[in-house]
Amino acid sequence: MSDEALLTRSDSKSADGAPAGKALPTNLEAEAAFIGAVLIDNRVLEELPIELMPKHFYAPVHQRIYDRILISVEKQMIVTPVTLKPYFENDEGLKELGGSAYLAQLTADGQGLLAPRELAQQIYDLALLRELVGVGRELVENALDTSQDVEPMRQIESAEARLFEVAEGAVSENTGTSFRSASHEAIRMVEAAMNSGGGLSGKTTGLELIDNKTAGLHNSDLIILAGRPGMGKSSLAMNIAFNCAEEHMRFQRDGGPHNYGAPAAFFSLEMSADQLATRILAEQAEVSSEALRSGKLNREEFQKLSYAAQKLSELQLFIDDTPALTISGLRTRARRLKRRHDIGLIVVDYLQLLQGSGRASDNRVNEISEISRGLKTLAKELQVPVIALSQLSRAVESREDKRPMLSDLRESGSIEQDADMVWFIFRAEYYHEASRPDMPNETSSESDQEKYRVWEDRYLELKNKATLMVAKQRHGSTGNVPLHFQSEFTKFTSPNMKDYSDYGFE
Repeated sequence: MSDEALLTRSDSKSADGAPAGKALPTNLEAEAAFIGAVLIDNRVLEELPIELMPKHFYAPVHQRIYDRILISVEKQMIVTPVTLKPYFENDEGLKELGGSAYLAQLTADGQGLLAPRELAQQIYDLALLRELVGVGRELVENALDTSQDVEPMRQIESAEARLFEVAEGAVSENTGTSFRSASHEAIRMVEAAMNSGGGLSGKTTGLELIDNKTAGLHNSDLIILAGRPGMGKSSLAMNIAFNCAEEHMRFQRDGGPHNYGAPAAFFSLEMSADQLATRILAEQAEVSSEALRSGKLNREEFQKLSYAAQKLSELQLFIDDTPALTISGLRTRARRLKRRHDIGLIVVDYLQLLQGSGRASDNRVNEISEISRGLKTLAKELQVPVIALSQLSRAVESREDKRPMLSDLRESGSIEQDADMVWFIFRAEYYHEASRPDMPNETSSESDQEKYRVWEDRYLELKNKATLMVAKQRHGSTGNVPLHFQSEFTKFTSPNMKDYSDYGFE
């Protein structure tokens, strides 16, 4: 094929060479003009409105030329037709176009320099349209195929997932991530940790000691937060989601070298949205949640509550309290929130209340395995950390030592397998409170009074103290993190360590 043919041809075949009723959306002239502009002035790449990748080009030879340009620019080399020539001497596709003469022809008129940003945007948009054509063709073929079990809802969910990928710019087939790209992302994370003063490379939990232990919440990680009822796992998860969203709000207001927060989505299958909002307001206003629910507030407390509500009006924390949600339904809703609000953290409260696809409904272990794998897939697909709360088995209650273990994760070993981190929340105060002896009076024996004094002394030692046990961390060490818990506000904070030598474990 001649070089003129490549520059002017309107292809009437699909990307795989199959005949099509209409030509795929392409503009080979725009591709050639843009590459020519880059070869004339490499600084064009610094001013692009979007991240243009080789896969966005339709012509394979243009893909290869642009890929070599990006590699050379990253090495801080000046890229011209002359410097590119050695890399394409044996390129069969370029030989059909005249070899190195085609590289020179790309820079012949320089028209691309008149509007390089517009050309780049058009190349990108046409690539998205071609991907939409592929999604539509696949949707039609699947809908017409009745040779297998007909599951229209699954086909709809699959189509929505593919459309989300298109909306995110995930065009063409997944050919893997080059080590070059992966290493750049690793360096970016290290730089973020350095900018934070050391230790934090992901999104903040708002709790300094947890951030120090985990380096923050990282994209594509699945974090399982487990505990027995009454330990405060829902409170801790909501605290983290709130802190992350608040940090994002602070960054938008004040700026800074790096944003360690993000809009957050909280999927609550147990509590309603208004109950969660009440908890947040009580925590931020430092008003008793019990007083808030009953309306027994004095004027000062009501003013604090009003101020907190006003301060948080711009908070990007989205609560979805849809009951009986399936894992596929959750993924669909999460994709929409990602597309509309660019959420950067997802919390699910809690895993065992999610429902599977129904195919494994006869086996709860298999269903939980499907759900945990679905949550991990969601974290990788949306590139956000996902915190999923989980129940623990009653085996904890039958042991003298109430500290949870990985084997206590309820109903499925796949939860531990799929998780990047497993956290247990433990409050010795809760179990000690359950062993409270009768309050002594003037008629009580001395032994009963002594028994109560011993219990009370220990209670004062344990009061408001909690421990986050990092039982698994794929990219770091395990260990315990002390926390301070204010039960009246359902609020976890990092403790003052000099007053926290003992936090419930002996």
